[in-house]
Amino acid sequence: MLHNYLFLSAFIFSIGLYGVLSKKNAITILMCVELMLNAINISAVAFSRYVFNSYHLVNGDFEFILTGQILSMFVVAVAAAEIAIGVAILVTVYRNRQTVFVTEGNKLKY
Repeated sequence: MLHNYLFLSAFIFSIGLYGVLSKKNAITILMCVELMLNAINISAVAFSRYVFNSYHLVNGDFEFILTGQILSMFVVAVAAAEIAIGVAILVTVYRNRQTVFVTEGNKLKY
């Protein structure tokens, strides 16, 4: 069952990696980076559930360890900050250069 989640995660990550390496539009690149981060979230939660000893017996009760889920929440928070900063930079570059293509980024001097 774990391998299904890991295959899904690898597939989504490879789609995102292909998009980052092949696309020229900065908005598309940001969306592909988000795909890659979501693939990392899937694998972190899957490993947390299946690989680690997820249940510990504490005082007669089972305690669930949420390491993968907590890591995913941190990744989501970092992704939200990354998108906010990326879009702000994109808006600024678009106002100055009227383009969102990353190949035009080498022409930032006056």
